Amino acid sequence: MKNLLLPLVTFLLFSCAEKPLIKTAVDEWKVYYLGGQSNMDGYGYNNELPESLNIKFANVMIFDGKRVNDNKPDGGIGKWSPLEPGHGVGFNTDGKSNFLSDRFGPELSFAKRLSSHSEKIAIIKYSFGGTALYQGAGYGNWDPDFNGNNHYDNAVATIQNSQSIADINGDGVMDKLIPSGIIWMQGEADAQYSQKSAHAYFDNLKHLMRLFRKVFNRDEMPIVIGKINDSFMTENNKPTQPFISVVHAAQEAFVNQDPCSFYVTETENYTFSSDAWHYNSEGYIKMGNVFANSIIKLDQKCK
Repeated sequence: MKNLLLPLVTFLLFSCAEKPLIKTAVDEWKVYYLGGQSNMDGYGYNNELPESLNIKFANVMIFDGKRVNDNKPDGGIGKWSPLEPGHGVGFNTDGKSNFLSDRFGPELSFAKRLSSHSEKIAIIKYSFGGTALYQGAGYGNWDPDFNGNNHYDNAVATIQNSQSIADINGDGVMDKLIPSGIIWMQGEADAQYSQKSAHAYFDNLKHLMRLFRKVFNRDEMPIVIGKINDSFMTENNKPTQPFISVVHAAQEAFVNQDPCSFYVTETENYTFSSDAWHYNSEGYIKMGNVFANSIIKLDQKCK
């Protein structure tokens, strides 16, 4: 096990802020981590958003960590900013400025839905397209025991970097981030690669989620797992993911043995875009809504 995992005992961290901090006042933000591969990145088009989502959100902040390949530097650097369209595939950051793309993911409708239940929402996002939990599969891996720096390390760095800021919205008031949920949309790469990678998925997912909860210092932190889907958009309508049923069983088994988790299955009914792997814009809007509804349900039982 790597020594990178130091539990964040408190989420009230002191650091320099743009304005002098009012240390006698504290704002509380519910924080959610969004992770996975490309369908968490998001391939929706900003110009297809309804007006209600094509906005800069009030009282919703996002820290979107820099996405880099295995063993590349600067993974997880970022900058807190108000949530708006552009955090889909193609987003980039140098830690000082964020460079928005023309795409969005589930974060917009997710935040919109949750905003009606919480005054302040903070989203931490690190995802990377084509990545697997299994070493050797996909475009890099999330294995915590990988000999080197990988997407797990980048995700942890994203979380820790986001927590190093005492005043995330720069209003001069100290902020306390309350760990409130992990949203995970991933598994296609493991289901595509091999029977071995698919059969390892349950143990790998269980191990990874346990460590993410440890990073957030909340053993019963709610977890939402999105069910992966196959478009069959290949020659002769063959599956893109030959071992998807094994990964489905693993995802369902994880949720069945974890009382503070929820399995979102309606994703298997979403319409794909012109490629074989990614949903259309409507799918990402639906996904964010159902993720938020699942978190609301879990909030009632996982105090």
